[in-house]
Amino acid sequence: MMSATRLAGTLIPAMAFLSCLRPESWDPYVQATVLSAEDTAVSKSVKPCNWVAPNITYQCVELKFYEIVGNISTSVKTLDLSFNALRCLGNHSFSSFPELQVLDLSRCEIEMIADDAYQGLNHLSTLILTGNPIRSLGVGAFSGLSSLQTLVAVEINLASLEVLPLGHLKTLKELNVAHNLINSFKLPEYFSNLTNLEHLDLSNNNIQNISHRDTQVLRQMPAFKVALDLSLNPLDFIEPGAFEKIELRELTLRSNFNSSDIMKTCIQGLAGLRINRLVLGEFKNERIIPNLDKSALKGLCNLTTEEFRIAYFDDFPEDDLGFLDCLANVSTISLVNLRLRRLGAPPKDFKWQNLKLTRCYLKHFPILELAFLKEFVFTNNKGISLFTDIDLPLLEFLDLSRNDLSFKGCCHHNDFGTTRLKHLDLSFNDVITMSTNFVGLEQLEYLDFQNSKLKQASAFSVFLSLKNLLYLDISHTNTRVAFRGIFKGLVSLQVLKMAGNTFEDDFLPNIFTDLTNLTFLDLSDCQLEQVSQEAFGSLPKLQLLNMSHNNLFSLDILSYKHLPLQILDHSFNHIVAAKSQELQYLPSSLVSLNLTQNEFACVCEHMGFLQWVQDHRNLLAGAEQMMCAKPFEMQGMSVLSFRNATCQMSKTIISVSVLSVLVVSVVAVLVYKFYFHLMLLVGCKKYGRGECTYDAFVIYSSQDEDWVRNELVKNLEEGVPPFQLCLHYRDFIPGVAIAANIIQEGFHKSRKVIVVVSHHFIQSRWCIFEYEIAQTWQFLSSHAGIIFIVLQKLEKSLLRQQVELYRLLSRNTYLEWEDSVLGRHIFWRRLRKALLDGKSWSPEGTEDAESSHHEATTPI
Repeated sequence: MMSATRLAGTLIPAMAFLSCLRPESWDPYVQATVLSAEDTAVSKSVKPCNWVAPNITYQCVELKFYEIVGNISTSVKTLDLSFNALRCLGNHSFSSFPELQVLDLSRCEIEMIADDAYQGLNHLSTLILTGNPIRSLGVGAFSGLSSLQTLVAVEINLASLEVLPLGHLKTLKELNVAHNLINSFKLPEYFSNLTNLEHLDLSNNNIQNISHRDTQVLRQMPAFKVALDLSLNPLDFIEPGAFEKIELRELTLRSNFNSSDIMKTCIQGLAGLRINRLVLGEFKNERIIPNLDKSALKGLCNLTTEEFRIAYFDDFPEDDLGFLDCLANVSTISLVNLRLRRLGAPPKDFKWQNLKLTRCYLKHFPILELAFLKEFVFTNNKGISLFTDIDLPLLEFLDLSRNDLSFKGCCHHNDFGTTRLKHLDLSFNDVITMSTNFVGLEQLEYLDFQNSKLKQASAFSVFLSLKNLLYLDISHTNTRVAFRGIFKGLVSLQVLKMAGNTFEDDFLPNIFTDLTNLTFLDLSDCQLEQVSQEAFGSLPKLQLLNMSHNNLFSLDILSYKHLPLQILDHSFNHIVAAKSQELQYLPSSLVSLNLTQNEFACVCEHMGFLQWVQDHRNLLAGAEQMMCAKPFEMQGMSVLSFRNATCQMSKTIISVSVLSVLVVSVVAVLVYKFYFHLMLLVGCKKYGRGECTYDAFVIYSSQDEDWVRNELVKNLEEGVPPFQLCLHYRDFIPGVAIAANIIQEGFHKSRKVIVVVSHHFIQSRWCIFEYEIAQTWQFLSSHAGIIFIVLQKLEKSLLRQQVELYRLLSRNTYLEWEDSVLGRHIFWRRLRKALLDGKSWSPEGTEDAESSHHEATTPI
């Protein structure tokens, strides 16, 4: 007869299997019908999986799968099936996916995993079973997983490690069985086969006691390889010697003890343990011990460790570091979130090489004179306002970030008591006044000032002596760059971050002349409006440039023409478009250009740029987020989707239209400019064959009117023969525009034109206008003639103001008025002779008119 144990072993798996079946599957006919429906209408009843990387990564989260169906490629490598209702995993459940490397089955209501469920997954490295209420696990449930490295079995109702059939998983590196029901630390014998195991997480279980026999297997495992996490187990007792001769890489005991006494007993139970890193303390939200007694740590003297970390203890003993006397030979000490308030100076002979103080609520900066210390991290201690000097002769790494510290003078080797410093982090502090240029700190390779308030950083060559510096961050330091030698001396610098600062006139000049090895430059959020084309001329190795969040209106491609850029970020600016002829100068090495969040104008004027965007969308990071800002009706539309039929207009039509507009414009300008000349032309055709009313039209300045009336009119109209003159004050028709009178009454009805030249004439706009019309009239009328009368001697400098008049007087004969008896006689005889030319008149009674002597004055 079958024993009760064997019967239970048979019935429990069977019951688990039956519970996995849906009711409809009990009837073969119904089952066939359901499967057929699922096979033929899977697209209707089951949502397809989302692929992150085609044929590589699939997410099938919360799709109500009851079995593994969908659009999953057989070449998938990462498959997430979490939050479905798979319930049972039968034989070869995943044999269709032989390339699978990561499988996530979190919270799939899995109750049974049959033998060979994962058979065929020879490449699977990570298996996640979190949150499944597993009741039955086959002996060969994990067979076939020849490459498994990580198994996460968190919260699966596991009561003992014995039921996990893992002995054959020799490649396993990490086993996480946290948050289960395990109440014994006894490790099964099969653990001795897990020679590659590096991390065992037993946190948040129900382990209370650890005895010597529970740890036997640990002694058989490779030395200093396994990291063991026992946090959040309610430990009451660790048997003395339980960890004797055990060698671990790491042991974590956090929030394990109900009192300082229990903690003291358990730490004493660790005697004989050799370990690389020991972590003690509690969690931020899991505080158990209200007041820690420093004697609880005395047991640390009985174990050997290289690194010690203690975290999250309130009301820590307010004294010196005496509670760490047992750790004088430890290389690394980390004190995290301890309410120390004050910290005494540790003895100089302590062998500490690394000291980390984080969020320890200290009131004063610690006094340190540790002869062996190489690394000091002091961060997030907000209660201190002023930095005080330290003396650490071997210090190479110093992190003083996030403390709100003030530095009255920075930076000199006397401040830190060392000349070996290579890493200095002063970020997220208060005011730092730059008074020296790092004298004695020439070994620095990393320097960080971000989000601290730098003073005098741009007043002189602050970094002149830092020939070895590779990394510099002065982002958001309230620095206004005015001094162009600010980065002088940084010949080895590879990374420069200076976001959030400003430049004089919001203009970026070439301030990087010494940075010939720079590969990374961040100039974002600097309010830049303009960039010099020579700004980056001395950066032959620059690969990444961030110009985002500025006020740039153009891409300034020519500035980057010769750079080996791979990534260029111009997002969050005011760029409307880029000149298509300049886009060809983008560096050929560029693999990513970010132009998102700009103010693109989606108009035909920029069609070349818009087409370039569509043709180079693979180059443009976030091309789909490039939106139109103008015109108004296209705001929010993707640049990639811009289409405009008017932009397809024929180039011929556009050219003809432009040419037509140009011709009309030119004609309009010419008509406007030569309107009165055209009027003159029309009049010449109209009056050209008729008799003229006047013998001469007189052009003169109103200030010379006395001479015209008393001399010219009297002698010509009352003389013999009499001449009829056209004078504007007498002969112009009232009510008609002056210009029209000049043309119609003056020029059209006169045989000759008399021009009375004087100082007043040259300075009169109307006189010059009449003179210019007279020239056109002379050109259009074959019988027209212009008689020049010069009233007085004219200075050449004044006459040259009217270039054309000066040339005419220089090349032609003119009359010159001379107020003397002989001069008058000669003047009137010559003027009458000129007016008689072309005039029909009988010579009876004339004076001696036969003289035809031709006299001329000397040209001016």
